[in-house]
Amino acid sequence: MAFTLPALPYAHDALEPSIDTLTMQIHHGKHHQAYVDNLNKALAGTPNEGKTIEEIVVIAGTLPPAIRNNGGGHWNHSFFWETLAPNAGGTPTGALADAINAAFGTFEAFKEKFSAAGVGRFGSGWAWLILKDGKLEISSTPNQDNPLMDVAEIKGKPVLGVDVWEHAYYLKYQNKRPDYLAAFWNVVNWPKATERYEAAIK
Repeated sequence: MAFTLPALPYAHDALEPSIDTLTMQIHHGKHHQAYVDNLNKALAGTPNEGKTIEEIVVIAGTLPPAIRNNGGGHWNHSFFWETLAPNAGGTPTGALADAINAAFGTFEAFKEKFSAAGVGRFGSGWAWLILKDGKLEISSTPNQDNPLMDVAEIKGKPVLGVDVWEHAYYLKYQNKRPDYLAAFWNVVNWPKATERYEAAIK
């Protein structure tokens, strides 16, 4: 069964003004679609055809670059769209809020460290909040890698992730990645992140 582009869970303009409509249209409809198309092409006729995206991601280091890169691009973006929501942002509550405070001291300290991971990622990549050995940690990955991959420097279960490829922000923010990351907090879907955290700790 070939992979398909998941529908956005909101309209292209729903994240304005933090993430602009045109960026969402291009990012979802062109970039993510290309990862899906190229992944299907790279998998066709191989022993890995028919695997789930999760099965592909965890063995990414053993696979050809076209499968690793496009498979990561598909998984990461599918995760990212659900990380965002209109009329969102604010602060987490419940178990996730408690875990953030335990790991980083305060929510503000967490935001600062997470944003620094995104700003500090050289070139293209991602910043992540992950659950590793029962505790929250912040990491970043290059290109379309993620913390589930066997090649990840720091492995864990992703709770939150932000795309810091230029295609995610350049139309609105140009070279000002810190401004994009500041706006990201306005559209974080904390209920979804909490749901992921609670699933990860079981």
